[in-house]
Amino acid sequence: MSILKVARMGHPVLRRPARPVEVDEIAQPWFQELVDDMIDTMKEYNGVGLAAPQVHEGVRVFVAALGAEDGDRDEVLVIVNPEIEPAGPEDVEGWEGCLSVPDVRGLVPRAEEIQVRGIDRTGRGLQLKASGFGARVIQHEVDHLDGVLFLDRMRSLETLTYLDEYSRFWAPDEKTDE
Repeated sequence: MSILKVARMGHPVLRRPARPVEVDEIAQPWFQELVDDMIDTMKEYNGVGLAAPQVHEGVRVFVAALGAEDGDRDEVLVIVNPEIEPAGPEDVEGWEGCLSVPDVRGLVPRAEEIQVRGIDRTGRGLQLKASGFGARVIQHEVDHLDGVLFLDRMRSLETLTYLDEYSRFWAPDEKTDE
């Protein structure tokens, strides 16, 4: 397995919508290797999620360690061709960062609860409901599949901050999402 190069803000791959993965592609060795490499890359850079466009692959798949907020980075969710919809009316602002926008944080509004449909890495359909941190991570990664960065979702750039300043002025009562 390999650690892949992460595309940074400004690279065109981050602004292109990714193509859906065909069901027969999921079992292909190249796809399974991509997923394994994405998991290794996410862990290497202490991320909680990583979408294929972030590693220069224009396909609709992301990986996420939703237990990372509680310190569990071992269980990783893999979703192919995800579709999300809000499961409630409430949006909440929360801090986000991104491996493709290193050392920067900002407040981003997201749906508090979502319904997710997609395919797992074995080709089986999956459906789940997520809230809080998990919902935020999934929405962030699906945005990457649509060519959207968290900066595009910010209501105001007043909270855009470098990580050092975030730690000094904003973080005492907050946890970062990435």
